[in-house]
Amino acid sequence: MIRWRKSSHSGGNEGNCVEVGDLGGRVGVRDSKDPAAGHLVLSRRGFAALLAVLGARG
Repeated sequence: MIRWRKSSHSGGNEGNCVEVGDLGGRVGVRDSKDPAAGHLVLSRRGFAALLAVLGARG
């Protein structure tokens, strides 16, 4: 079972919440408002690159 947690990079109380889950060697990302819709699977390196791009956007 995947243990999902709210990302510290979520939008707070605005409803823009992203959850992340440890998938072993990969990271799962899903919309907390619609968890049944599935999740995106990224490598750990890909997830770090995504965070770097999003962080650069401010």
